[in-house]
Amino acid sequence: MKKTGCVLLVGLCAALLTACGFGGSSASDVGSLPAVESNVQQVTEDMQLSETSGSTENNSESSSVEDNTNADITVEKETSDEESEEEAIVQQNTFYVSVGEKVFSATFADNSGAQALKELLADGDITIRMSDYGGFEKVGSLGQSLPTENSQTTTQAGDIVLYQGSQIVIFYGSNSWSYTRLGKIDDLAGWQEALGNGDVAVTLSMQDK
Repeated sequence: MKKTGCVLLVGLCAALLTACGFGGSSASDVGSLPAVESNVQQVTEDMQLSETSGSTENNSESSSVEDNTNADITVEKETSDEESEEEAIVQQNTFYVSVGEKVFSATFADNSGAQALKELLADGDITIRMSDYGGFEKVGSLGQSLPTENSQTTTQAGDIVLYQGSQIVIFYGSNSWSYTRLGKIDDLAGWQEALGNGDVAVTLSMQDK
């Protein structure tokens, strides 16, 4: 742009000198000088305005590209953070069982059913309405099926098992049946008292409340 402007200025100056050379010092040629100078000034102003406009557009485009890049980086970082958090939760081997205001930590069993439950809990807490059965357990529907690895099991208080693929059973007594172990309460202090008698809402979570 600047080179083109210089060429135009040189050309105008050459035209001005030529006009002066051909006309000598006649009154008509002298009278035409202001008009030529005015044209030169106008061209110069147009060049400056064009350069200013181009610079503004370039700055605007640069700013827009920078904003978009920053936005992309932010989205990628948030996605990466969420994936890292979910991965850490899935690798965690402790979960929590909340009954009323009481929270008990539990340890996952090592099988496909427990792993599937862990992955469900990584997406959010699960609350199950549970009822007494047999005077030694509470049972409630998970609402979906998990993989089973059933074996004849004699349960103890604090055991958490899967029954028929979709029923979660928590024990405050003992029973012998074919179950898939899901986990076990770490500390039974206050466990039976928290479960109480009758129906109860039990929340399973990967985070301590």
